[in-house]
Amino acid sequence: MSMRVKGIVVYLVIAFGVVWPYLFVARLGLGWSLVNPLVQLPVAFVPAIGAFVVRRWVTREGFAGAGLTWRSPARLWLAGWLAPLGITLTMLACAVSAGWWDFRLDGGGLLFLLIVQLVLTPVYFGEEFGWTSFLWPRLMPGRPRASLLVTGLIWAVWHYPLAFLGYAEFTDRAISLPLWTVMFVLFEILLCWLYAASGSVWVTSLAHAGNNVVMGLLSEELLGDLSSVRLLVCTDLALALVCLPLLASKLFAATEPVSRQAAHR
Repeated sequence: MSMRVKGIVVYLVIAFGVVWPYLFVARLGLGWSLVNPLVQLPVAFVPAIGAFVVRRWVTREGFAGAGLTWRSPARLWLAGWLAPLGITLTMLACAVSAGWWDFRLDGGGLLFLLIVQLVLTPVYFGEEFGWTSFLWPRLMPGRPRASLLVTGLIWAVWHYPLAFLGYAEFTDRAISLPLWTVMFVLFEILLCWLYAASGSVWVTSLAHAGNNVVMGLLSEELLGDLSSVRLLVCTDLALALVCLPLLASKLFAATEPVSRQAAHR
C-alpha cells in the first residue's frame, strides 16, 4: 500500500469511524437533537482532525501546502461569499417557474444572513480542511474532475445518518436521498473550483458557510412548504446551472493535483 493510499484509508476511517457512531449514540442513545448546533459542532471538526493526523503522523508531509493561507484575490473571496446567494436566488427562480412558490424576499434578513455567513466561516474550516484540501487532491491524482465527483459522493455518504436520525426530513426518502446526494456532488464542484483558484481553504470555508447559512436557512424559510422532492429538485437544478459549467475550467484539466500540494509524496 502506497503512502498516499494509506493516508486516504486512515483519513476515511477517522472521518466515518468517529462521526457515524457519535451521531447514532447522540440521537438514539442520549436523545439529543441533531438540529442542535452544539450537537453538530464536534462533527464539523472531525474531518480536519483526520487530515491533521494523516499529515502529521502518517504521511509526515506537514502543512506547507495545506491551503491555510488567507491570501487570495478579492474576487475569489467575493465569489465564495456571494455564490451561495446566487444559487439560492436561482433556486427561488426555479420554484417560481414551476409554479411552486410565490416570490417574496426580506432584504434586511438577507443582509443579516450574509453577515452571519462571514462570522461562521471558521466553523466550516473543519470539513473543508478534510474533504476539499486533503481528500480531493489525493483521491485520484492527475484526474481532478473524476476525483471531485468521487469526493463529493463520499462526502454525501458521510452525511447519510442525518437522513435517518431526524435532521433531514424527507417526505419520500427513496427519491429524496439520491437527489440529496447529487446536491453534495454538485456543490463540491464549486468548492473544488474555489480551492483550485484561490489555494485557500478559507475561501472554500466561506462558501460552505454560505451553503448552510444562506442557502439552508433561506430555503427552509421561503420554500419550507414544498415537499422534500420539490425542494431538492429546485436545489439541484440551481446548483447544476451554476456549478456544472465550472467543470470546463482549465483548473480541472491539470495533470497534477490542482491544490498545489504534494498530494502523493
